Amino acid sequence: MISRRTFNTAALLSLAGAAMPALGQKKTPKKLRVTVASGHPPVFLWVKLLDDFLIPEIDRRLEAAGGDYQIEWTKAWGGTLIKLGAESKGIADGIADIGYVSTIFEAPNFPLQNISYHLPFTTSDIGIITNIMDKLQEDIPAVGDAWTKNGLVYLGSSALDSYQLFTNFSFESVDDLKGKKIAIPGPTGNWFHGTGSVGVPGTLNTYYEDIKSGVSQGVPIFATGGWGAKVFEVAPHLTLTNFGSQYAGGIAFGKRRFEKLPPEVQAIFKEVGSEYSRRFTKAQTDATAEVIRKMKEAGTQVKELPEAERVRWANLLPSTGTSWAKEMEAKGLPGNKVLEGFMAELKRAGVNVPRDWANT
Repeated sequence: MISRRTFNTAALLSLAGAAMPALGQKKTPKKLRVTVASGHPPVFLWVKLLDDFLIPEIDRRLEAAGGDYQIEWTKAWGGTLIKLGAESKGIADGIADIGYVSTIFEAPNFPLQNISYHLPFTTSDIGIITNIMDKLQEDIPAVGDAWTKNGLVYLGSSALDSYQLFTNFSFESVDDLKGKKIAIPGPTGNWFHGTGSVGVPGTLNTYYEDIKSGVSQGVPIFATGGWGAKVFEVAPHLTLTNFGSQYAGGIAFGKRRFEKLPPEVQAIFKEVGSEYSRRFTKAQTDATAEVIRKMKEAGTQVKELPEAERVRWANLLPSTGTSWAKEMEAKGLPGNKVLEGFMAELKRAGVNVPRDWANT
């Protein structure tokens, strides 16, 4: 006869034995499908960093957090899913879940984000411009709310290295622009008012062929973009005008889709988005000097516009800053507050601007 004690011991051992294989098994993570997209190809750093850093870093942090969730990524670069300039709507509508939104090409949706393009000849320091825009988005509700109003959750930002002038003709002074066809993406046309140049539309995806075919003869573009799009091959004269680093956009997640993610996954996306901003600033800064060196080696004629000519050019332009602020105010947006805040932050950072755009 089996005693109650013997029976209980045997039962417990049996249960323990049955549980042991389960304890040794690795948990099965819950799969989350996420599509990431951009209108630009990964030859450009802001897209490349999504692929090389953001995606693997989110995967790493999810695994380190316990592996409860695993993302199955679908990547769609170069406008294969969402065209350039339509990223915010495509992400908000769920065509993609997350992506890079180029605010420069979406001025109607992000009017206040484009302020730096109305204040030329400021600073080449990418970090300063990034920090100013992040501060404005935090301190002035109308700036930060643009993302929410467009159905997005803002995760991280990027500013581009200083815009310079690439031309297929020798450029010595602003007078050389008279009669020349210059590609002007978005609000950069403000930098050429009064110069006698002829503005034609264009984007990073079209500059090369446009200049090669004669549609345009030059373009103001950041050096790393000129390298990535091979503009230097058809416009071998690079004049370092230092129009200034410009806020270009940021990473955004569709709001409806983001709110359905588990809170711990949301937190990781936000953390990695902030880290993306810091890494992009450093990588873009490091890349700028390198690509200028490479372009020189490739035969590009590189020269710096004299400071006196830079000041002359700045003072030749109309009141781009105050005009922009007035336009924003007419739309019920705090243009004056944003303009004054931007200029105050430049001054606080020790930047000497050749013209006070808030008062002239």
